[in-house]
Amino acid sequence: AQQRFAWLALLLCGILSFASAWTPLSPPNNRRTNISSLSSTINDGSSEQQPVPKPAPTVSVTDVKESETTSISNDSSSSSDDDIMNKGTTAFLPLAEKAAKYLTAATDPFHAVYHAVETLKSFGFTKWTPSSETIPGGKYYYTVQQSTLVAFTVGEKEPVGTRAFKIIGGHTDSPNLKIKPRSKCSTNKFNTIQLGVECYGGGLWHTWFDRDLSLSGKVLVREKGSDHIVSKLVKLQDPIARISNLAIHLQSADERKAFAVNKETHTVPIIASESIKPVLEEAATEQINGNNNNDKDAWLSRQEPLLLQRIAQELDIEVSQIADWDLSFYDVQAAAIGGMQSEFLYSARLDNLATVFCSLEALTEHSKDLSNDADVSMICCFDHEEVGSVSSHGAGSPVLEEALRRVATGLGQYQNHPETIAKSYCMSIDQAHAVHPNYSAKHESSHGPNLNSGLVIKTNSNQRYATNSLTGFILRELGRKVNVPMQEFVVRNDCPCGSTIGPTISARTGLRTIDAGMPQLSMHSCREVMGVVDLTHGLNLFKGFFSHFAEVDGCIESDFV
Repeated sequence: AQQRFAWLALLLCGILSFASAWTPLSPPNNRRTNISSLSSTINDGSSEQQPVPKPAPTVSVTDVKESETTSISNDSSSSSDDDIMNKGTTAFLPLAEKAAKYLTAATDPFHAVYHAVETLKSFGFTKWTPSSETIPGGKYYYTVQQSTLVAFTVGEKEPVGTRAFKIIGGHTDSPNLKIKPRSKCSTNKFNTIQLGVECYGGGLWHTWFDRDLSLSGKVLVREKGSDHIVSKLVKLQDPIARISNLAIHLQSADERKAFAVNKETHTVPIIASESIKPVLEEAATEQINGNNNNDKDAWLSRQEPLLLQRIAQELDIEVSQIADWDLSFYDVQAAAIGGMQSEFLYSARLDNLATVFCSLEALTEHSKDLSNDADVSMICCFDHEEVGSVSSHGAGSPVLEEALRRVATGLGQYQNHPETIAKSYCMSIDQAHAVHPNYSAKHESSHGPNLNSGLVIKTNSNQRYATNSLTGFILRELGRKVNVPMQEFVVRNDCPCGSTIGPTISARTGLRTIDAGMPQLSMHSCREVMGVVDLTHGLNLFKGFFSHFAEVDGCIESDFV
């Protein structure tokens, strides 16, 4: 018995000794080295590694409030342990989270402009009209057709000669599915109700399949008791529609391989079941038809009653008050921060609302102190870029020319307008194509931009982009001054080249113009991706443009006569 007790005691001592010496395995310390190094470069230009950032939560909002649209603070004076551990995160994730809120709220050009205006007003910008006084230190904005935005500040400093215009141009529209003028679908069958849609722009339409879709846009409303028409914005928050893929079992091998989409027949969304339609549409049909045949509205009679009733409920009006609309489908999934190190922003409409967001942030930040600025700092965000910019308020319209003329006239310098144009500069900013690792052969080997690696200068000798040696040098010099890395993009000779608003603006106004943008993947998909670091690069470059352009441009010999 004593021998057995001794063996038991020895075994117990061995177990206790092993437990005291054992520690759990830890992940490598350098797991987040790459993204932390990038964040430190943004902060101070050094390559010193920053502490590991915590992953950011998914951002989901249905509206952008004024309190959420103030500029991101970079104050890191607190010395708590959490602040120290999150120093890398605070370099760029707060801006990405704020961008995600804006992207989620801006479901169409009308809402993109509306939320931008709310931000501008919170920074003291006032609505500008041709009769408004334009003074040094002033902050102004105006809209065109509710989907194009012009905003600008006037520096307080006395200029030498005329005030130059420093312009950032972008666009508010993205490829989507728009409701046709007659939304009632003639193909309703098999116990389904569908809506007639038109493909807007050059979308990757297969990415819209099997997504939870809803509607937003602008509605023209008749005021009760009068012929007065007002416009109201509407956004349905819940998923009301879906475009379903055909089951793989019902496709031939050739059909599966082709993966082709017929835009007319395959993109028609299902919104309801026919079997329960009569109960829901009764009130709408009664209002459409009126009390007698003379009251019947021809436009209303061509619309899907379920849609009319839902829009009327959302706006708290009667169906008979709806005069017309401009409605688009959008994916209800909110923008989100993703990646193993929270280095990506997943969202719809990055092309080109990422530019709208960053330019808005830069202008409002710049507006806080105009004492050292002698020029006009402006952002101009156009509609209809995705369909060629040829419209009453696209980049091919007189909008920018009129803005330059009207502001110059208000400042009393229009008589010297040629000098003003010669001194001015426009950054045409549109998202750029990052190298896709699965399709890297699609990029020219020496001109392949990467995510989270800086802004991209776009060049095309056939003038599909407006960049030339002078405008490229100016932007690279601005990037050097504010520590923003610059990348270059040239399309392969055996590939077609897209275009932007840059050549259009340059040709219409004579402004020195460059084409550039933040890199992304999945352009024109229902869901796109870009690097969160590049958002901060974009913001820093835009702020540097407003602050340092005169300094850079002053070093360049001018041939203006």
